[in-house]
Amino acid sequence: MALVSTRNPLNIGASARAMANFGFARLRVVNPYDVAFREARSAVGAAPLLQSAEEFSSLADAVADCKLVVGTTSVGHRELQHPIRRLEYGARLIRRSLAQAPVGLLFGSEKFGLSNEELSHCHWLMRIPTVDPDLSMNLGQAVALCLYELARDPKAVEARPERIRRAGAAENEQITAMLIDALRQSGYINPVTAASTEEKIRRLVRRLDLAARDAPVLLGMLRQVLWKMGGRE
Repeated sequence: MALVSTRNPLNIGASARAMANFGFARLRVVNPYDVAFREARSAVGAAPLLQSAEEFSSLADAVADCKLVVGTTSVGHRELQHPIRRLEYGARLIRRSLAQAPVGLLFGSEKFGLSNEELSHCHWLMRIPTVDPDLSMNLGQAVALCLYELARDPKAVEARPERIRRAGAAENEQITAMLIDALRQSGYINPVTAASTEEKIRRLVRRLDLAARDAPVLLGMLRQVLWKMGGRE
Protein backbone atom coordinates (compact mmCIF):
# COMPACT_ATOMS: atom_id res chain seq x y z
CA MET A 1 0.00 0.00 0.00
CA ALA A 2 1.27 3.48 -0.82
CA LEU A 3 0.28 6.82 0.69
CA VAL A 4 1.04 9.67 -1.67
CA SER A 5 1.76 13.21 -0.40
CA THR A 6 -0.02 12.60 2.89
CA ARG A 7 -0.29 15.83 4.86
CA ASN A 8 -1.18 14.67 8.38
CA PRO A 9 1.17 12.20 10.09
CA LEU A 10 -1.73 11.01 12.24
CA ASN A 11 -3.37 9.66 9.10
CA ILE A 12 -0.21 7.75 8.25
CA GLY A 13 -0.23 6.28 11.74
CA ALA A 14 -3.91 5.36 11.48
CA SER A 15 -3.25 3.71 8.12
CA ALA A 16 -0.39 1.70 9.62
CA ARG A 17 -2.67 0.62 12.44
CA ALA A 18 -5.30 -0.56 9.93
CA MET A 19 -2.62 -2.47 8.02
CA ALA A 20 -1.49 -4.23 11.18
CA ASN A 21 -5.08 -5.07 12.12
CA PHE A 22 -5.86 -6.69 8.76
CA GLY A 23 -2.55 -8.42 8.14
CA PHE A 24 -0.80 -6.13 5.64
CA ALA A 25 2.88 -5.43 6.23
CA ARG A 26 4.39 -3.29 3.43
CA LEU A 27 3.71 0.41 3.72
CA ARG A 28 5.21 2.81 1.21
CA VAL A 29 5.11 6.56 1.65
CA VAL A 30 5.66 8.96 -1.24
CA ASN A 31 6.69 12.53 -0.40
CA PRO A 32 5.02 12.85 3.01
CA TYR A 33 4.58 16.41 4.25
CA ASP A 34 5.83 15.61 7.74
CA VAL A 35 9.26 14.01 8.07
CA ALA A 36 8.40 12.89 11.62
CA PHE A 37 5.54 10.65 10.53
CA ARG A 38 7.26 7.55 11.94
CA GLU A 39 6.49 8.77 15.47
CA ALA A 40 2.76 9.21 14.86
CA ARG A 41 0.83 8.46 18.06
CA SER A 42 -2.10 7.10 16.07
CA ALA A 43 -0.15 3.98 15.06
CA VAL A 44 -1.35 2.06 18.11
CA GLY A 45 0.07 -1.46 17.94
CA ALA A 46 1.70 -0.76 14.60
CA ALA A 47 4.91 1.07 15.57
CA PRO A 48 7.22 -1.58 14.01
CA LEU A 49 5.28 -1.42 10.73
CA LEU A 50 5.52 2.36 10.71
CA GLN A 51 9.23 2.27 11.47
CA SER A 52 9.84 -0.08 8.55
CA ALA A 53 7.77 1.97 6.09
CA GLU A 54 9.61 2.57 2.82
CA GLU A 55 9.92 6.19 1.75
CA PHE A 56 10.09 7.26 -1.91
CA SER A 57 10.51 10.55 -3.67
CA SER A 58 8.59 9.42 -6.77
CA LEU A 59 5.48 7.34 -7.26
CA ALA A 60 7.05 5.56 -10.22
CA ASP A 61 9.75 4.14 -7.94
CA ALA A 62 7.22 3.21 -5.27
CA VAL A 63 5.20 1.01 -7.64
CA ALA A 64 8.03 -0.22 -9.85
CA ASP A 65 7.69 -3.84 -8.73
CA CYS A 66 3.88 -3.94 -8.90
CA LYS A 67 2.13 -5.79 -11.72
CA LEU A 68 -1.14 -4.08 -10.87
CA VAL A 69 -1.56 -0.53 -9.56
CA VAL A 70 -4.97 0.57 -8.28
CA GLY A 71 -5.81 4.12 -7.29
CA THR A 72 -8.56 5.17 -4.91
CA THR A 73 -10.85 8.10 -5.55
CA SER A 74 -14.06 9.70 -4.32
CA VAL A 75 -14.94 10.60 -7.94
CA GLY A 76 -16.45 14.03 -7.19
CA HIS A 77 -16.60 16.34 -10.20
CA ARG A 78 -13.36 15.14 -11.79
CA GLU A 79 -13.28 13.77 -15.29
CA LEU A 80 -11.42 10.51 -14.86
CA GLN A 81 -9.87 8.55 -17.72
CA HIS A 82 -9.80 5.19 -15.94
CA PRO A 83 -12.28 2.38 -15.33
CA ILE A 84 -13.80 2.86 -11.86
CA ARG A 85 -14.84 -0.13 -9.80
CA ARG A 86 -16.76 -0.27 -6.55
CA LEU A 87 -14.87 -1.44 -3.50
CA GLU A 88 -16.44 -4.88 -3.20
CA TYR A 89 -15.76 -5.78 -6.85
CA GLY A 90 -12.34 -4.14 -6.99
CA ALA A 91 -11.25 -5.99 -3.85
CA ARG A 92 -12.04 -9.33 -5.50
CA LEU A 93 -9.86 -8.43 -8.49
CA ILE A 94 -7.02 -7.30 -6.22
CA ARG A 95 -7.18 -10.54 -4.21
CA ARG A 96 -6.83 -12.57 -7.40
CA SER A 97 -3.86 -10.52 -8.54
CA LEU A 98 -2.17 -10.69 -5.13
CA ALA A 99 -1.95 -14.46 -5.47
CA GLN A 100 0.40 -13.98 -8.43
CA ALA A 101 2.31 -10.72 -7.99
CA PRO A 102 2.59 -7.54 -5.85
CA VAL A 103 -0.26 -5.06 -6.12
CA GLY A 104 0.01 -1.36 -5.36
CA LEU A 105 -3.01 0.27 -3.71
CA LEU A 106 -2.66 4.06 -3.77
CA PHE A 107 -4.21 6.68 -1.52
CA GLY A 108 -3.72 10.37 -2.27
CA SER A 109 -3.42 13.42 -0.05
CA GLU A 110 -6.26 14.31 2.30
CA LYS A 111 -6.91 17.62 0.56
CA PHE A 112 -6.65 16.79 -3.14
CA GLY A 113 -6.56 13.01 -3.46
CA LEU A 114 -4.45 11.56 -6.26
CA SER A 115 -3.43 14.05 -8.95
CA ASN A 116 -3.95 13.36 -12.65
CA GLU A 117 -0.24 12.62 -12.98
CA GLU A 118 -0.40 10.16 -10.09
CA LEU A 119 -3.53 8.55 -11.55
CA SER A 120 -1.66 7.96 -14.79
CA HIS A 121 0.34 5.26 -12.98
CA CYS A 122 -2.85 3.31 -12.23
CA HIS A 123 -4.44 0.51 -14.25
CA TRP A 124 -7.88 1.28 -12.83
CA LEU A 125 -9.52 3.06 -9.91
CA MET A 126 -11.55 1.91 -6.93
CA ARG A 127 -14.11 3.87 -4.96
CA ILE A 128 -15.98 3.39 -1.71
CA PRO A 129 -19.72 3.70 -2.45
CA THR A 130 -20.79 6.64 -0.30
CA VAL A 131 -24.36 8.00 -0.32
CA ASP A 132 -23.28 10.96 -2.44
CA PRO A 133 -20.46 10.49 -5.02
CA ASP A 134 -19.18 13.96 -4.12
CA LEU A 135 -18.52 12.96 -0.50
CA SER A 136 -15.10 11.77 0.62
CA MET A 137 -13.94 9.84 3.67
CA ASN A 138 -11.20 10.51 6.16
CA LEU A 139 -7.97 8.95 4.86
CA GLY A 140 -7.48 6.62 7.83
CA GLN A 141 -11.09 5.43 7.62
CA ALA A 142 -10.85 4.86 3.87
CA VAL A 143 -7.68 2.81 4.27
CA ALA A 144 -9.25 0.68 7.03
CA LEU A 145 -12.39 0.03 4.97
CA CYS A 146 -10.45 -0.95 1.86
CA LEU A 147 -8.10 -3.25 3.76
CA TYR A 148 -10.99 -4.88 5.58
CA GLU A 149 -12.65 -5.66 2.26
CA LEU A 150 -9.38 -7.10 0.96
CA ALA A 151 -8.78 -9.18 4.09
CA ARG A 152 -12.18 -10.66 4.68
CA ASP A 153 -13.01 -14.10 3.33
CA PRO A 154 -15.87 -13.71 0.85
CA LYS A 155 -16.99 -17.23 1.77
CA ALA A 156 -17.40 -16.27 5.40
CA VAL A 157 -20.78 -14.64 4.77
CA GLU A 158 -21.97 -17.91 3.27
CA ALA A 159 -20.75 -20.07 6.15
CA ARG A 160 -23.45 -21.61 8.27
CA PRO A 161 -23.24 -21.04 12.01
CA GLU A 162 -22.15 -23.96 14.14
CA ARG A 163 -25.10 -26.23 14.84
CA ILE A 164 -26.14 -26.18 18.49
CA ARG A 165 -27.15 -29.52 19.96
CA ARG A 166 -30.73 -29.51 21.22
CA ALA A 167 -31.95 -31.04 24.47
CA GLY A 168 -32.99 -34.67 24.13
CA ALA A 169 -36.30 -36.30 25.00
CA ALA A 170 -35.05 -37.49 28.39
CA GLU A 171 -33.90 -34.00 29.37
CA ASN A 172 -37.16 -32.44 28.19
CA GLU A 173 -39.17 -34.98 30.17
CA GLN A 174 -37.11 -34.33 33.30
CA ILE A 175 -37.76 -30.60 32.96
CA THR A 176 -41.45 -31.28 32.32
CA ALA A 177 -41.80 -33.46 35.42
CA MET A 178 -40.11 -30.91 37.69
CA LEU A 179 -42.15 -28.03 36.24
CA ILE A 180 -45.39 -29.96 36.76
CA ASP A 181 -44.32 -30.74 40.32
CA ALA A 182 -43.62 -27.07 41.04
CA LEU A 183 -46.91 -25.95 39.48
CA ARG A 184 -48.84 -28.58 41.41
CA GLN A 185 -47.34 -27.44 44.72
CA SER A 186 -48.05 -23.80 43.89
CA GLY A 187 -51.72 -24.58 43.31
CA TYR A 188 -51.64 -23.70 39.62
CA ILE A 189 -52.79 -27.15 38.48
CA ASN A 190 -56.49 -27.88 39.05
CA PRO A 191 -56.96 -31.56 40.05
CA VAL A 192 -60.01 -31.76 37.77
CA THR A 193 -58.09 -30.71 34.66
CA ALA A 194 -54.69 -31.99 35.74
CA ALA A 195 -54.27 -34.48 32.87
CA SER A 196 -54.90 -31.95 30.10
CA THR A 197 -52.80 -29.30 31.87
CA GLU A 198 -49.86 -31.67 32.12
CA GLU A 199 -50.16 -32.44 28.39
CA LYS A 200 -50.11 -28.71 27.60
CA ILE A 201 -47.01 -28.23 29.76
CA ARG A 202 -45.27 -31.15 28.03
CA ARG A 203 -46.02 -29.69 24.59
CA LEU A 204 -44.92 -26.25 25.78
CA VAL A 205 -41.54 -27.55 26.94
CA ARG A 206 -40.99 -29.23 23.55
CA ARG A 207 -41.89 -26.06 21.67
CA LEU A 208 -39.18 -24.21 23.61
CA ASP A 209 -36.66 -26.32 21.68
CA LEU A 210 -34.08 -25.92 24.43
CA ALA A 211 -30.39 -26.20 23.69
CA ALA A 212 -28.68 -29.09 25.47
CA ARG A 213 -26.39 -26.63 27.27
CA ASP A 214 -29.42 -24.77 28.70
CA ALA A 215 -31.20 -27.83 30.08
CA PRO A 216 -28.97 -28.20 33.19
CA VAL A 217 -29.42 -24.50 33.93
CA LEU A 218 -33.21 -24.76 33.84
CA LEU A 219 -33.16 -27.96 35.88
CA GLY A 220 -31.03 -26.22 38.50
CA MET A 221 -33.55 -23.37 38.70
CA LEU A 222 -36.45 -25.78 39.14
CA ARG A 223 -34.62 -27.75 41.83
CA GLN A 224 -34.06 -24.54 43.77
CA VAL A 225 -37.71 -23.55 43.42
CA LEU A 226 -38.86 -26.97 44.63
CA TRP A 227 -36.41 -26.88 47.53
CA LYS A 228 -37.68 -23.47 48.61
CA MET A 229 -41.25 -24.72 48.34
CA GLY A 230 -40.39 -27.69 50.52
CA GLY A 231 -40.72 -30.25 47.80
CA ARG A 232 -38.25 -32.72 46.42
CA GLU A 233 -34.85 -31.73 44.99
